[in-house]
Amino acid sequence: MQIVFLDKKTVGEVANFNLLHKLGKVDVYEQTGKDEVVSRAAGKEVIITNKVVVDREMIDALPDLKLICVAATGTNNIDLEYAREKGITVKNVLSYSTESVAQSTFAMLFHLLNRLSYYEAYVKSGAYAKGDIFTHHGPAFWELNGKRMGIIGLGNIGRRVARIAEGFGMEVVFYSTTGRNNNINYKRFDLDTLLGTSDVISIHAPLSDVTLDLINYEKMKLMRPCAILLNTGRGGIINEADLARALNDNIIAAACLDVLSSEPINSSNPLLKVMVKEKILITPHIAWASLESRARLIEGIARNIEQFKRDNAVP
Repeated sequence: MQIVFLDKKTVGEVANFNLLHKLGKVDVYEQTGKDEVVSRAAGKEVIITNKVVVDREMIDALPDLKLICVAATGTNNIDLEYAREKGITVKNVLSYSTESVAQSTFAMLFHLLNRLSYYEAYVKSGAYAKGDIFTHHGPAFWELNGKRMGIIGLGNIGRRVARIAEGFGMEVVFYSTTGRNNNINYKRFDLDTLLGTSDVISIHAPLSDVTLDLINYEKMKLMRPCAILLNTGRGGIINEADLARALNDNIIAAACLDVLSSEPINSSNPLLKVMVKEKILITPHIAWASLESRARLIEGIARNIEQFKRDNAVP
């Protein structure tokens, strides 16, 4: 098969990338601009893309295209309806990043909650070496045990985060953004009650018309002053200007974000201007990207192509 990977840079260096080369002739591009898609995908039966958009006009210009493999779970960069109309199969990869995102969620939480940056800097500055007792009582931190974790979006990742939280002795409650999740293992709350009673709120929902700006300033005012807000779901669910305001107004204690409304972050983003820098941790959409997660992603893409070949009797 003739295959093109339009934006390999998004998955980085992956040891098992040769799985794709076993399936056909693969042209690999680190990045592809909108005006380069058609020329690079011309004559190809399979497009692999993570974030590169494949729209109606591109599909019309690529008569040999049979399969679009999304190197992710979300497929919002593909014109799905038109691809279906043209008989083009679109496949994504599910659940490859669950463990990575769940682990990263707690790594971010502990980094901020336990004030690790402060204490590391204290030791490395030489101040600890000059101390007169064995410990140093700087910024206080609290235990997760006995606290409430409110999860927004109880899908695969949300459920994994819930189980880890239980391991730390937390009570877990959740809010269903679709209204259809009735998981019997955890109490389901309305959003206002979850926000008003949780010590940690962790977002694991997709971005949609329903979740856009779901957490705004008015919602943050419902939260406890000690609350920590985490988002490893999708940027845009939290209104970023409102979050900066809430942190500056001491409405909530802190926030950890791995996703933003615009990525890479816009240099004018108000979150970069939060007055007390220790209140916010921002990472560059990396929670999903463990070595194992990226290897599972490549395996999933390879399986999707292999399945397509079997289903369509492609040699």
